[in-house]
Amino acid sequence: MESRVETAKNMHAGRYTCSQAVYCAFCDLVGMTVEQAKKEAAPYAGGARGKCGAVMAAELVLSAKAKEQGIDETSLIEDLESRFQEKNTTVVCRELRGGMGKPRLRTCRGCVEDASGILEEILKEIC
Repeated sequence: MESRVETAKNMHAGRYTCSQAVYCAFCDLVGMTVEQAKKEAAPYAGGARGKCGAVMAAELVLSAKAKEQGIDETSLIEDLESRFQEKNTTVVCRELRGGMGKPRLRTCRGCVEDASGILEEILKEIC
């Protein structure tokens, strides 16, 4: 059976956005179908809100799971962002993707891999 990280990477390779790939790989854990998750995650793609879309999608999953477990989501989201930042220096999409004379720090597929891997680790810790 394919890991959720591999599922997310394969979805991204299959033309899902970064946010859709991560959210859809975990959608069953939050009671959604792939189509529902794909639609809900669409607005977060490509740093639409400044933050990396893969990170935003992981935060959506964490938020839902935290509520389900009766845990404060704030600390979980801070942990996710901290771990992602340790690996990639930032959670800001345009900084990760580079441009305007600055180097690329991580590919979008790499961000999908990192965000989903960290999400998987945190979920194992809380569930």
